[in-house]
Amino acid sequence: MVTISGMEKTPLPHRAPALFVADAPGLDFLNSIATPVDTPLDWIADGDGLLAWLDQSRLVPREVLLDVRGEAMPGELDRVAARARDLREWFRGFVQAHKGHALKASAVAALAPLNRLLERDEAYQVVAAHPGHAGLHLQPTRRWKSPEALLLPIGEALARLVADEDFAHVKACEGPGCTLLFADHTRARNRRWCSMDICGNRAKQAAHRRRAKAHH
Repeated sequence: MVTISGMEKTPLPHRAPALFVADAPGLDFLNSIATPVDTPLDWIADGDGLLAWLDQSRLVPREVLLDVRGEAMPGELDRVAARARDLREWFRGFVQAHKGHALKASAVAALAPLNRLLERDEAYQVVAAHPGHAGLHLQPTRRWKSPEALLLPIGEALARLVADEDFAHVKACEGPGCTLLFADHTRARNRRWCSMDICGNRAKQAAHRRRAKAHH
């Protein structure tokens, strides 16, 4: 058990580390289902998975996740996770349709489902002390009235992606069979792989095998 504000709460479930290679939180959400080795893995396949992914992504404070988990009705978090998966696949379709090109104003019509989600938010800001050093700052927060509110910071991340990211630089990994997306922030805009440790390394090994075969 862990203790927060004097109350004992069940710790969050342990799950495999998620992939955060997109350089954009909205795309990291789309990458919450992937095939990092050979078997597809969905990090938000159920309610516990959603809590673990939100904790790893730092989109929701851990204290909030602990409270939500403790107060949720049976099956409620699984239903929220199902809604998150629906949101993920709907937004994946939007990104796939628009990646590689700057977004036009007309694209806003296709984002109506996202705007409906954002309209439910009860976000506000409070003055808070900076953790670890002197000074004050405005800290964004929100009222977490139900487990459904866990979708709101995800929606905000998707909205920031649409509003702040140049979709001309949103790319799909070139690795065979890889489904990961990323925002190319390299100076030359020549990033090809989700990660050099994953698909980049596989491509190097495949090129090495081709060269070795050519010399025999």
